[in-house]
Amino acid sequence: QLQLVESGGGLVPPGGSLRLSCAGSGFSVDDYTIGWFRQAPGKEREVVSCIGESDGSTYHANSVKGRFTISRDNSNHTVYLQMDGLSPEDTATYYCAAMGAPLGFKLCILWRSGNNYDMEYWGKGTLVTVSS
Repeated sequence: QLQLVESGGGLVPPGGSLRLSCAGSGFSVDDYTIGWFRQAPGKEREVVSCIGESDGSTYHANSVKGRFTISRDNSNHTVYLQMDGLSPEDTATYYCAAMGAPLGFKLCILWRSGNNYDMEYWGKGTLVTVSS
């Protein structure tokens, strides 16, 4: 069964940092655009960051720009989300998802809850709680 597995969530105080990891089970994330999404309680899921599979292009939502960094390590077949300067508003379950070429990067950036398309594979999520 092809799926994504996230790790690295936890409880962190405001201003703290976490690094989330996303790896494929049964396939390699190297061949896909990978996006990080989050869903806070009572809110819709939203796209946070995306990284392309070919040239490594990156996208970050305005709400996290300058604080979060998405990257990939093809030697470890893993995509990371480095989160710095965390605030309580960042509290959510974070999911990674994969979309194949050739439109994966564009579709990742444009993803919205309720779209007429979805990412191809999703992980089950990892909870990030920012609280003192």
